[in-house]
Amino acid sequence: MTEFCLYDLAEMTTYRGEISTPDLTVCIHCGDPIRGEPVLVEGKPFCCNGCRVVYDILSQAESCPVPAPKPVNSSRFEYLDDPSVVSRIRDFSDGTVSTLTFSVPRMHCSSCVWLLENLYRFDQGILYSRADFLRKTINVRYADAKTSLRKVVELLTGLGYEPELTLESVKKPEPRRPDHSLYAKIGIAGFCFGNIMILSFPEYLSAGEVEPGLRSLFTYVSLALSLPVLLYSSTGYFRSAISGLSRRVVNIDVPIALGIAILFIRSAVDILSETGSGYLDSMTGLVFFLLIGRLFQNRTYDSLNFERTYTSYFPLAVTTRRTGAESTVPVTSLHPGDRMLIRNDEIVPADAVLISAHASIDYSFVTGESRTVACASGDLVHAGGRLRGAAIELEVAKTVSQSYLTQLWNDAAFHADHVGKLSRLSNAVGKYFTAGIFLVATATGAYWFPRDVATAWIAVTAVLIVACPCALALATPFAFGTALRVFGKGKLYAKNADVAEHMSRIDTVVLDKTGTLTSAHDAALSFAGDPLSMTERRAIRSLVRNSHHPLSRAVYDGLRCDDTVPVGSYEEFPGEGILGIVGTDSIRVGSREFTASPAAPEHVSVPGREGTNEAGTEGGPDAPSFERDRSGEGDVALPPQEPSLRVFVSINGIPRGCFIVSGSYREGVSALMGRLQKRYDVMLLSGDSDHEREALKQRFGESVPMHFNQSPADKLSFIAALQQRGKAVLMVGDGLNDAGALKQADVGVALTDDTTAFTPACDAILDGSRLTRLDEFLKFARSSRTVVLLAYAISVLYNVIGLSFAVRGALSPVIAAILMPVSSITVVAFTSLTLQALARKRDLL
Repeated sequence: MTEFCLYDLAEMTTYRGEISTPDLTVCIHCGDPIRGEPVLVEGKPFCCNGCRVVYDILSQAESCPVPAPKPVNSSRFEYLDDPSVVSRIRDFSDGTVSTLTFSVPRMHCSSCVWLLENLYRFDQGILYSRADFLRKTINVRYADAKTSLRKVVELLTGLGYEPELTLESVKKPEPRRPDHSLYAKIGIAGFCFGNIMILSFPEYLSAGEVEPGLRSLFTYVSLALSLPVLLYSSTGYFRSAISGLSRRVVNIDVPIALGIAILFIRSAVDILSETGSGYLDSMTGLVFFLLIGRLFQNRTYDSLNFERTYTSYFPLAVTTRRTGAESTVPVTSLHPGDRMLIRNDEIVPADAVLISAHASIDYSFVTGESRTVACASGDLVHAGGRLRGAAIELEVAKTVSQSYLTQLWNDAAFHADHVGKLSRLSNAVGKYFTAGIFLVATATGAYWFPRDVATAWIAVTAVLIVACPCALALATPFAFGTALRVFGKGKLYAKNADVAEHMSRIDTVVLDKTGTLTSAHDAALSFAGDPLSMTERRAIRSLVRNSHHPLSRAVYDGLRCDDTVPVGSYEEFPGEGILGIVGTDSIRVGSREFTASPAAPEHVSVPGREGTNEAGTEGGPDAPSFERDRSGEGDVALPPQEPSLRVFVSINGIPRGCFIVSGSYREGVSALMGRLQKRYDVMLLSGDSDHEREALKQRFGESVPMHFNQSPADKLSFIAALQQRGKAVLMVGDGLNDAGALKQADVGVALTDDTTAFTPACDAILDGSRLTRLDEFLKFARSSRTVVLLAYAISVLYNVIGLSFAVRGALSPVIAAILMPVSSITVVAFTSLTLQALARKRDLL
């Protein structure tokens, strides 16, 4: 199905809100019937200003200027120059780039969408604009130095799309009103159908022997009753068909509209020529049952709509400070006035006021431009900004909007540029299906008209009505959409339905080690080297507090001190470590080489990375085998084969020793690796040294390839090399130094335990507690693909059986109208209910 088909379907929904009988004048550009007053330019009628401007643009030579918008009263929007008003209307501003969202109720067709998404042609200060047709909104991003909010509004108004600018509606959009016009259309069609049937009873019961005067009266009354059905109840099908044909797209409403028109025209000719009573009962009944089917379809889709609720599963959490204690809470639990602690590379989940002295915020997640903005105490920090540097404290100013965070995560800039094979198949089938139906209808007419004209009309109409590609088009999104909802309940949060389809084709699983297979939450900490004073322990704890790396968190949790102290000149280096000034001391924490070096290492630029960093680590077989417990008393022997990593420390250039982080593998990880190896090629990537190779072989088996000392660039190259060999790769990492690999993989899964430190490049987010169910998620994705193929088979079987009856003239158009929506409902219900049953059976719901 093409992009324009989507617009057609959307227009069908929009037209349901129109009660008045439309003007039959059509737009010279898009072919839509013009409702109300047309936009006349040089005698040419247009349905909207969008069609007018697009028509002008397309009709002019490339060297001609773009048509200018109509002038707007300059004093009308003066209030939009007021900074207090601007701050309430726009969504975001970093002083250079601003974004805002407008409600544009006059948007009604694909020309409107095209025009609104090409605003940069009229104002060079507009960097980006995207229209949401169903919600009638537009999101605009503009450069503050080149244009302003007022100019954007004046431009939209001049183009004929004045936005709604009441501050209350901007603050809280009004909920969409329910559409009752479909019920009105069904009521009118049902009333007319019932009365025409009553008027047809004498004809039925008398075997055609009715007094000519009564027959003429009844048929003319029936013709009059059929007009409201034709001109009101069925207008949605005609509008959609005309709109599609004007763009050279034959959508599913074309044969339906043609069938309705054939029945009415043939009936009108018979009645007016007094040669018969026509088929008005079939025509009105056809429209009535089509609309009933559409009502049930809409209700079915609404009840199975996965996008409505899956954002509520979004797993982000944030560290808060209350009464001096730190705790992790879901972002949905934040309220204005709460204090948040944001560490380096974490995302600010809600608009908040900076409490700390200063901060550097990277808004590339919002604007798409990788640069930092310096903020001072008291400045407003917008949701979606990523912290670069030392940890900061903020006070929540607005309640967090998960839909906004989800919108950022789903931004097109981070989407995979490939579509699933099943989606391509359904699109291809939908594209040629209607053309095939016309061929079948033509052949049916050619066969029957020389033999039996009455049967020919019935057969051709039934063929046009009964065939339906909707089931083919709906099976894929509803199956994988249901899979998305199931994944969400299981704490795997996929970006879109394509992710579920790609998961069904995975044949290679690559896993990071530190922070993925291991967990920092249960890590035990010991120190080997010169004893640290309480002041030094507090300084080190204050430094590692700024990093969200698992080993930094392990050191932070293990060093139990009274409080933390401010950190200055904080920096974090990929694969090396962290450094900062605490008081008068320069402290380094990371690898042996990093802490021993007097100079800071150079930054490493890695393709596809989002600037993520990782504290360096090193381990070895000679690592001391003792641990000091959390209370600081006694030595305890380490369990065998547990991962131990050394994190070195130097103060003022003097090496002081190393922390030994004796972490633990996540419970059930060994069993997971065994299950995965039965079906997939499983590989291990790690940035650590290979001192644990033998222990890992004992735990995971000799057959698992292990690659150590992997930099972020090495991981990305490794994934790309696998794909060049034809592998479909799923990469699981902690999202820190794995961003490039996660984006490169066919499916990139970022593992997260309790922070906002995920990367927008990932395709899915997996709660750390559910890693051991990864094989179940992959298995369910494969089951989803099987269910889609079964749904395709059901749809093909329905169309073959329905057409076999229709071409023989054994299927009335009314019965065909009942069967067509039933097929769609059946396929949607089959895919959704079957997958829900499988999910319950596998304990995923």
